[in-house]
Amino acid sequence: MSRTKRLVIAIVLNVAIIFVQVIFGLRAHSLGLIADAGHNLADVGALGLSLWAVHLLRRAPNSKQSFGYHRSGILAAQANSALILVATAFIVVEGVRRLMHPGEVHGLVVVVVASIALVANGAATLLLDDHSGDLNMRSAWLHMAGDAVASGGVVVAGVLMYALDGAYWLDPLASIGIAVLIGWRAVHLLMQTTDILMESTPASLDLNGMVASIAGVSGVESVHDVHVWSLSGELSALSAHVVLDGHPTLEEAQVVGERIKTVLAHDFSIGHATLELECEPCLAHDDTCLPTDAGAVPSHRHR
Repeated sequence: MSRTKRLVIAIVLNVAIIFVQVIFGLRAHSLGLIADAGHNLADVGALGLSLWAVHLLRRAPNSKQSFGYHRSGILAAQANSALILVATAFIVVEGVRRLMHPGEVHGLVVVVVASIALVANGAATLLLDDHSGDLNMRSAWLHMAGDAVASGGVVVAGVLMYALDGAYWLDPLASIGIAVLIGWRAVHLLMQTTDILMESTPASLDLNGMVASIAGVSGVESVHDVHVWSLSGELSALSAHVVLDGHPTLEEAQVVGERIKTVLAHDFSIGHATLELECEPCLAHDDTCLPTDAGAVPSHRHR
């Protein structure tokens, strides 16, 4: 199933859940249900952003967007994280107020409605898990997974309130605990997306090991000015200066470059590599050649 269809189905499920939770949450005087509906409302907007990002990703590169629209998914994921944090802050504040002044909550209604939401959110969570490294889809999955956990917490609180008649403080307490848990996950996702937008080296990449692998390719003397960054959660890019052995012809240099790109694609999942092939290292005062933590790595073969 395509990502577009997965997201559309998840949006429809969320809209239905919101109506049910708001109507019965007001009737049952349950902050837990209202809080869960608030998360689902944020999810509708978040899933809409993810859907928009998936649409943009299909556009071909052009003169203004030479790399295409890979970053649209990252921007959507970052916006989704911010929405989660805003909803979390609202629920915590309202939860604290309800803890100080707890009101009567109809536990049985809470259990039934939250159970329905749990099933729907659980189905949407499974639907959005496409086992990819795309942060846009992961942020959408996080929304759904968070709501499934939230609905589960509301179910537990409802059961306890029904069994322990009068323990109405459990409703806001459950909403606060759930909000904090989801907020923590949102902060983690926000940090990941920020790293990508700052063009940080992908966390899963061993930069020194990768540079050593390039230096080990036949025909390479040394490697320097290496930069690796992510265009999205699934596509990484690299630029590097590579000093070649001897003074090869253009055809021979191209062969070495292709060997390097094969190693990068196969061993490090780097799909876009730009190599500047040199016969002599850059001069020390060349401002266009920037130093990196990996430094200049010579080949293990000495002439």
